[in-house]
Amino acid sequence: MNKIKGLVLIGTAALTGCMSGTEPTNAFDNSYNSINAQQLADHVKVLASDKFGGRAPSSEGEKLTLEYLTEQFKAIGFKPGNGDSFLQQVPLVSIEASTDMVLSIGGKDYQYRTDMVMGSSRITELSQLKDSELVFVGYGINAPEYNWNDYQGLDVKGKTVVILVNDPGYATQNPELFTGNAMTYYGRWTYKYEEASRQGAEGAIIIHETAPASYGWNVVKNSWSGPQFGFQRDDLNMNRVAVEGWVTTEVAQELFTKAGLDFTDAKAKAAKGSFNVDMGELTASVTVNNTIKKSVSNNFIATLPGSKKPQEHILYSAHWDHLGTDLSKEGDQIYNGAVDNATGTAALIEVAEAFAKLDKVPERSITFLAVTAEEQGLLGSKFYAANPVIPAQNTVANINMDALNVNGKSKDVAVYGLGQSQLDDYLSKAAVKQDRIISGDPRPASGIYYRSDHFAFANIGIPALYAKGGAQPADEATAKLRETLDAKLKKCYHNLCDEYSSDWDLSGAVQDMQLFFDIGYELSVDGQWPNWSKTSEFKRQ
Repeated sequence: MNKIKGLVLIGTAALTGCMSGTEPTNAFDNSYNSINAQQLADHVKVLASDKFGGRAPSSEGEKLTLEYLTEQFKAIGFKPGNGDSFLQQVPLVSIEASTDMVLSIGGKDYQYRTDMVMGSSRITELSQLKDSELVFVGYGINAPEYNWNDYQGLDVKGKTVVILVNDPGYATQNPELFTGNAMTYYGRWTYKYEEASRQGAEGAIIIHETAPASYGWNVVKNSWSGPQFGFQRDDLNMNRVAVEGWVTTEVAQELFTKAGLDFTDAKAKAAKGSFNVDMGELTASVTVNNTIKKSVSNNFIATLPGSKKPQEHILYSAHWDHLGTDLSKEGDQIYNGAVDNATGTAALIEVAEAFAKLDKVPERSITFLAVTAEEQGLLGSKFYAANPVIPAQNTVANINMDALNVNGKSKDVAVYGLGQSQLDDYLSKAAVKQDRIISGDPRPASGIYYRSDHFAFANIGIPALYAKGGAQPADEATAKLRETLDAKLKKCYHNLCDEYSSDWDLSGAVQDMQLFFDIGYELSVDGQWPNWSKTSEFKRQ
């Protein structure tokens, strides 16, 4: 901890000459202190209410969400961020697989959601595997820079690849292999399907394991069933594998045994180097019947134009969407998405209002972006990055807010991707005012830096910060609260019970929002352009 803190403070000292050094004014203090828990809670209660139906893209819940955001941002004096509109249209297609599918392998039928979840990214009413040979390709990675290729010597055309989740660094805990315990993009499920498609495979199946995935099977069956959104494309995504999905660990163990392989031994070999092996005579068959619906969803964008440099923007982001409503369920059918991400959406309003209360308009523009379809693979932010309303070269920095802290104040601020950019130094300076320290990623194996909307902005060269209250409770009362609340929060991730609760303590969320406001304010007046660190894989374009 001390080592990490020291590194951040060294960076801060190095920036002393380029930061403004201006002491907060009374107006700044008033704005800073105007951010409060009650207002945040009020917004969350609306956004996560049953009326909003879980805020699925292209639903009535989207309409209500966008109307609410427009009403709130107009009321505090913000202007439309996309010409004369608060909206940026995002053309989407919904692909919903029929729930009556079965996956047949080795003479046994595996059941949807219980044993497996299969689907297709192809925009077609029918996708299928028919007696497709199975090949285990380890981690499914082709990474020349790491001298690693699990597809080496393979022709997988017409075959279905079976893949481990995460990457070899996590499996071995070797800090010199990939990035050790910290997941790389090669460990993400999105990459594994993309690479399998590039290799020409017909199908791709990821083996779910809770620890390396960083979430349980309930997240898989809730998140990858029901309508799955993608972009409308002229090629109908026919360059993707025909069928992609997940199987449970128990199913995988059974399949490896049928193939005459030892699952534990195969995993160990896969972690040592490029590895693949045929799975005997096992073949996979599954028919995926899809319901296709094309629609248009929207990103929301609002701006407070800068007084001197309006073309330069500090960009705050959060995703407004969640998983919507599952009519196939009995009883509660609504994924309200209170923590994920009504809290972040509500925080956009709170931080924006703090800027609006300043006695002087900031020199740079302050822009707030609420993106759609994050839960479907960061689609809204990816679309924005490919079609930026504000050019990347005019975007000073991105500050992303996803699933705010609802379990009280923390002594530390956890930075996902600590060391990526000079934004860490701005955060450190703001944290000192709260007598807090900077800590590293509390879950490096989860690859969080690649799993929220800031990743899309980082990919086009915009320094992006994702941070929140850390694991060190501020006092004994908070520690006691977390003993019971944290288990509930973990259980409710991507589940029906993610609803607003009076058990929450939003004082930590207030602290974090104040940090984010402070950073944006500092960037708005000091005229500097924070950059990526020399060791980061991202660079300004």
